[in-house]
Amino acid sequence: MESRLSIVIPVYNEGANFPGLWDAIRIQIQVPFQAYVIYDFDHDDTLEPARKIIHQGEHRLALIKNSTGRGVLGAILTGFNQVKQGPVLVVMADLCDDLSRVPAMLELYTQGNHIVAGSRYMIGGGIENGPFLKQTLSRLGSLSLHWLRGIPTHDATNAFKIYDAEMLRTFNFESRGGFELNLEITIKAFLAGYRIAEIPSVWRERTQGKSRFRLWSWLPRYLYWFVYAFRPRSKLQRTILDAQG
Repeated sequence: MESRLSIVIPVYNEGANFPGLWDAIRIQIQVPFQAYVIYDFDHDDTLEPARKIIHQGEHRLALIKNSTGRGVLGAILTGFNQVKQGPVLVVMADLCDDLSRVPAMLELYTQGNHIVAGSRYMIGGGIENGPFLKQTLSRLGSLSLHWLRGIPTHDATNAFKIYDAEMLRTFNFESRGGFELNLEITIKAFLAGYRIAEIPSVWRERTQGKSRFRLWSWLPRYLYWFVYAFRPRSKLQRTILDAQG
């Protein structure tokens, strides 16, 4: 399962944050990688600093226009479409994710896990300065799925995950909103019998720019996938577990 890391970065006017994000990626991810910045419109202010980096000779960065529908959902799916195999890391451009955890996440991936979650709600993880209501609902939902359904991560809702690209191609995605896609993938992977692991990660509230997360409009979609998680595990589970030995 060893191959180049692909990094999918959905952006929406993250020009103030992108240079710092790229420095963090370049310094903290010391493995071969290709990063894809996925944007919606040609005047997104992320493009100027990203193009400067590319013009300086950085071949590991590519700009891809969203071709799967505007917004974070379409951006992530467009990024997934760029990758045929190997590990795929989803990173938000807001500098909230702890990229120092990526090497350890990759180690778990190479051990045969199909999803490796950066977990805010396990021992060693945490949230700094996040909105109280959003944090409470996210924690409650994720921990309920872990303890009541047995999903082997304490943080099914976090976007900061490594996915196996070949696994992603086995799913027909149904999400229509945005960040609930990460929950959909985790639940479908669990029901199908794919291997899921986690590592503690600290999420820090952004200091620049404006979040595109819309709690009340997306909450019903999260609830849908929460209920979906309690469906019986599929016949595919036995096939996958048999293949894993």
